[in-house]
Amino acid sequence: EVQLLESGGGLVQPGGSLRLSCLGSGFTFSSYTMNWVRQAPGKGLEWLAGISVGGSTVMYADSVKGRFTISRDNAKNTVYLEINNQNAEDTATFYCAAYPMRNQCSTSPSQYTYWGQGTQVTVSS
Repeated sequence: EVQLLESGGGLVQPGGSLRLSCLGSGFTFSSYTMNWVRQAPGKGLEWLAGISVGGSTVMYADSVKGRFTISRDNAKNTVYLEINNQNAEDTATFYCAAYPMRNQCSTSPSQYTYWGQGTQVTVSS
């Protein structure tokens, strides 16, 4: 059974930081580009970042560039998203998703094969 399991969400104060993790199982994690996507209350999916299999290609949405850092550890089948200097606009459910290409990122969530169930991040004082 394919699973992507996000963790690390929670309540954080404005200006704070979090590191989200996503553990993959049931598929060859090291053959997929991995992505983070979020959905804020009442809004659609927003692609945030993607990382190729070996980490040589990393892409960020302009809205999060400089504050978010994506990384992966294929030995642990895990992709991470570090979020710094958080603000209220970061309140959302964050999802990781797998794209079936090794070295090519896609910013289109409709092309992703596997999705996690999401982890909630709430930014509030």
